[in-house]
Amino acid sequence: MSTTSTPSTPKIDLHAHVIPDKWPNLKERYGYGGWIEIKHESDKTAVLSYDDGRFFRRIESNGWSVEDRIADMDKTGVTVQALSSTPVLFGYSAKPDDALDFNRLQNDFVASMVNQRPDRFVGLCTVPMQSPQRSCEELKRCVTQLGMRGAIIGSHVNEWTLADRALDPFYKTVQELGVGLFVHPWDMPPSKRYDKYWMQWLVGMPAETTAAICEVIFGGLLERFPRLKLCFAHGAGSFPYTVGRIQHGFDVRPDLCAVDNKIPPKSYLGEIYADSLVHSHGSLRLLLDVLGEDRVMLGSDYPFPLGEIEKPGRLIETSGLQDSLKEKLLWKNAASFLGIEMTPEGVSSRT
Repeated sequence: MSTTSTPSTPKIDLHAHVIPDKWPNLKERYGYGGWIEIKHESDKTAVLSYDDGRFFRRIESNGWSVEDRIADMDKTGVTVQALSSTPVLFGYSAKPDDALDFNRLQNDFVASMVNQRPDRFVGLCTVPMQSPQRSCEELKRCVTQLGMRGAIIGSHVNEWTLADRALDPFYKTVQELGVGLFVHPWDMPPSKRYDKYWMQWLVGMPAETTAAICEVIFGGLLERFPRLKLCFAHGAGSFPYTVGRIQHGFDVRPDLCAVDNKIPPKSYLGEIYADSLVHSHGSLRLLLDVLGEDRVMLGSDYPFPLGEIEKPGRLIETSGLQDSLKEKLLWKNAASFLGIEMTPEGVSSRT
């Protein structure tokens, strides 16, 4: 088996976040708090903080600069990034009209980046999921007017699971447009135990993603919308390792697990997608065994440190997999998911 991809193999990074370089003071704009602010320390760094002063994270200019981002991509061998908002900016807890306004600002920024380098970028929009009607409107605008290839959504929407029927109008629109959804964990259950050791990111996020997948399956979402394309971040969280337990629970306690959908969980293993961000060869092999070789796509979590940043795709390239399978993981599966045609230099067309 080959241990490296061929030099001409393109790479599509499905999991690449964007932070606009500026936005208004949202507390003043909307008249209430709970928003994220950006304050620049220099041309190259900025701080994201909650509007009550709590620090969130420091970011660098590759979060918003096309030039800096392209330089990183050229250095690390990434051909195309699918640009998506950062989950802390979703705004699901805001009033729907305010969330829509802020989402539009973010989506217009993503579109401006794509327009500068349409050969190297495609866009995924963010929508106010707490209002399915507004989400449909913004998704249609972004896909039909801005040329975006799908959306990034959270792992739940306030008290709604992703399978809540209140969201069905949104999924109907997604399916009609033929675009994909990238599901990213956020708003994990609060726990003081997880305040230390970065536990919410290391343990909380994979658990949150696993819960979201279970809710999608148990809630019958893919029965109602069988053409829905859902890609779950971070290698589908803990789901590949726990799916046997999930299936067993479904078998022995259908009174608890099969109350909304009688289809066994394992029946959906070839129906959902995941990115490749699992950080070990054993985990990657398990992910492929569970979901299938057509359902895994390169994702780096650029530009954040918990991602595969120094060399996106290195895990795939050093996996010992056949070159034909590596090509699927590095770009072919993502090209199909996003509806784009590729050359080694970048996007050649959007279908």
